Amino acid sequence: MASITAPASPLKFTGILFVKLATGALFLFLLNSFSGDYGLHVPINFVTSAVAGILGVAGVAALAVIQLWLIG
Repeated sequence: MASITAPASPLKFTGILFVKLATGALFLFLLNSFSGDYGLHVPINFVTSAVAGILGVAGVAALAVIQLWLIG
């Protein structure tokens, strides 16, 4: 018999989202700190922090590739 549980509360979801955004901003800060010599700078804003926080290291790499090859 399957157990039916209530979905996560909005407060818990907001907390998880905030932690992911903060983690993404930290990843981007570290990227910008170590890649300054190579001319790479990814701006830290809500969208880039969300991508980096949700996708993790793969998101940071994708943002770096987009910044280098597409935006220039």
